[in-house]
Amino acid sequence: MTIRTVDRTQELAAFLRTRRERLDPHEFGLPPRRQSRRTPGLRREEVAELAGVSIDYIVRLEQARGLRPSADVVEALARALRLTSDERAYLFDLTQQRPRKADRPATTAAPPLARLVADLSPLPAMLMNHRYDILAWNSEMARLLLDFDTLPPSQLNSMWLCLMHPEIREFYVDRERVVREGISHLRAAWAAHPEDQALTKLIAEFTTHDEEFARLWAERDVKVNGRGHKAMRHPDVGVIAVHFEVLMPLQDTDQRLMICRAADDESQSALDRLCAR
Repeated sequence: MTIRTVDRTQELAAFLRTRRERLDPHEFGLPPRRQSRRTPGLRREEVAELAGVSIDYIVRLEQARGLRPSADVVEALARALRLTSDERAYLFDLTQQRPRKADRPATTAAPPLARLVADLSPLPAMLMNHRYDILAWNSEMARLLLDFDTLPPSQLNSMWLCLMHPEIREFYVDRERVVREGISHLRAAWAAHPEDQALTKLIAEFTTHDEEFARLWAERDVKVNGRGHKAMRHPDVGVIAVHFEVLMPLQDTDQRLMICRAADDESQSALDRLCAR
């Protein structure tokens, strides 16, 4: 599978089809049809009716025939397809109806943010950009995950580590969920940064070398992970469960600050032992 720079028309078509096909007609109170449904989800005419557009318009969108919906139509489609807030933002990105800043991905940590990462000790913290490149970290995060200083720059990416690094691949207790959430974030970033060739190449590498990534990427799930929970099997202190929060500075909007804290007393004790080593 080859990942290229975002082809908005083709991706919009595929995204609309997959979102339509996942919907349960019974949840919409639609009248029964004499003809049986040969494909899952809603029919195109049903989406057209819900969105207040013509059936031909939906057909042309799903066949990638070059339409660019207005903001009002995008909003109507989002409501009709019952999109989540992240999926709605993705749809607006694909149709270029959201204002965007110049696409300049952060490749180094802003000095004030690098100092903040260090000051957050003893909480494990690190700084990333939209494509999960790791820009800065404190010693607690290095002890929790691995010594980032030993990695070449090409491997300083948290998604790469999760998929490719032999130790980190088996690190997460619920690995599939972690990978799925990471892919959902990357898909949102891919649409929001269509000119980011480094991100496109990264996704192509993952798709080529990791069957699990290729399978989950094709599902087109979209979710921006601002907070969550992870449990990790640390080789020195056992299982550590953490809650994490991801913050985006107003002044450096391409940088994301991830802060972790223990999810329970046992995990806090394990973190304390780890950081005291």
